[in-house]
Amino acid sequence: MFHGKMKAVTFSYDDGVTQDQRLIAILNKYGLKATFNLNSGLLGTANALVRDGVTVAHCKPQPGEIRRIYEGHEIASHTLTHPMLPELDEREIIRQVEEDRLRLSKLAGYEVVGFAYPGGGVNYDRRVADVIRRGTGIRYCRTTVSSHDFAPQADLYEFRPTVYHLMEGDRMRALGERFVALKTDTPALFYIWGHAYEFDIGDRWQEFEDFCSFISGREDIFYGTNKEVLLGL
Repeated sequence: MFHGKMKAVTFSYDDGVTQDQRLIAILNKYGLKATFNLNSGLLGTANALVRDGVTVAHCKPQPGEIRRIYEGHEIASHTLTHPMLPELDEREIIRQVEEDRLRLSKLAGYEVVGFAYPGGGVNYDRRVADVIRRGTGIRYCRTTVSSHDFAPQADLYEFRPTVYHLMEGDRMRALGERFVALKTDTPALFYIWGHAYEFDIGDRWQEFEDFCSFISGREDIFYGTNKEVLLGL
């Protein structure tokens, strides 16, 4: 159960970008909770990405802003500098993850226990998951492999989200409708992930706010951060 309820909704957003502040304003408006996965070694840097032929800002907040920006939500690790972990040896995997976790814990003012694997494509494997499990203080790791399901998962170090908001936007809405209608006597979790800067591509902010309005305010659903729904914290 999720704080006394059988159903829960949570969100997860990667990279720690300035667009997170607009996203958080929407989440707060509808009483929703998210986890934000940050690269502490990249905080304060400014950059841009080209996605689907569109150039979008990919700028990171300053370290001193982190606690204020993410208040009420969860800060989690995303490695120091966003490398592809399967390409690294064990020692460097641990350094990238654990040093990031400890730096973020200091900035957040509480112990960071969550993690999202960085990079697209094959961004983790069983070896990497086992290294993080054995060598760090991380207690759950989110992959980028969608499950399209709400069922509980036994392995929290290779956790599969339900849906990716950008590439699977139509599916996210359909899954949301299915989840809202679901009557269950076993735990069911709807887990959405993505990057806040992606809403700038084609200006999809209103589309996301419409989804938040739809999924929120349900008496039979608990709205929590990743660690609240996965670890009961």
